Amino acid sequence: MTANVVVVGGGYGGITVARALDDIAHVTLVEPRETFVHNVAALRAAVSPEWTERMFIPYDDLLRHGKVWQERAVRVSADEVELTSGTVLPADFVVLATGSTAPFPAQLEDTGRAAGAARMRAVRDTLTRASHVLLLGAGPIGLELAGEIKAEWPGTAVTLVDPAADLLGGRFSGEFRQELREQLGAMGVRLLLGASLRALPQPGPGELRPFTVTTDDGQVLAADLWFPCFGTGVDTTYLGSGLAAEREPDGRLAVTGNLRLTGHERVFAVGDVTAVPELKMARNAMQQAEVAAANIRSVIEGGPGLSRYRPADDAIVLPLGPAGGATYDPEAGVLGAEVTAQIKRTFHLERILETLGAPAR
Repeated sequence: MTANVVVVGGGYGGITVARALDDIAHVTLVEPRETFVHNVAALRAAVSPEWTERMFIPYDDLLRHGKVWQERAVRVSADEVELTSGTVLPADFVVLATGSTAPFPAQLEDTGRAAGAARMRAVRDTLTRASHVLLLGAGPIGLELAGEIKAEWPGTAVTLVDPAADLLGGRFSGEFRQELREQLGAMGVRLLLGASLRALPQPGPGELRPFTVTTDDGQVLAADLWFPCFGTGVDTTYLGSGLAAEREPDGRLAVTGNLRLTGHERVFAVGDVTAVPELKMARNAMQQAEVAAANIRSVIEGGPGLSRYRPADDAIVLPLGPAGGATYDPEAGVLGAEVTAQIKRTFHLERILETLGAPAR
């Protein structure tokens, strides 16, 4: 009999698992969005009409034998997945790949392509009219968004505020952070590090309207647009009582070295939803997914054993607009703007298209 594999979540990890097992199992991918959303390119899409169109990719060609079910999972157990419609999908294997949340425009949660594209066009229109943008958070999201804004609109003032004393919370090497500081300075981005706001701005995020805020040391900042660039999380409330015990305090899931949910031989988890101690990035999610898929295949075929996933060392490619940015690799060290821009030129779209079985664009 063909094994039923239900993959919950159609992000980077989910599509990788689903594609890899389509030839050996009956795969059902459960995903509420009508298309895959290439969120890695979202901040470029916030300023570039070209990328707004390119970041939405249909699921139509992902599976030859399985099915993509456009619904949300509301209850997941070790042997079935219940959907919002009440449909219950039986499962011999369950793969949890529901990813994480991040603030807009770094991530789009709209389930429809038209609504998501409209939000991106609206934020670009707002940025076009802004005179001073305040970004809260000097992590990867804040730095990348600052670079995109200044590259597209050099005359727009951009201020980054973060309570941490250094960029990226001091993570990565000093040389890497210094490279970013120098490029941001050359672009005219103002950095206020080691500073907190007494209260969040009013109006709301993304709303164009003049406002002032005060830092904890009494400095008054005036701007007319702001975005939160901090705060990521996961939603694992869909887990039934038999699986919910494996949630960590932050909601992420404890997994074994084989990427099985602890205590459950046929439930796997991959990507940002896991508590694997590594940076939560698309490439790491896809690498986890490859290991999980290989392990499920081994169980189905009665293979000799399961592979272990080795958490990735810290590495990052952080663009600051189409021509800037910095890269840190544990072997190559710090790489500058030219190499970084080349790496991020396509945001690895070609690999995503290949995984989805979609034509080149």
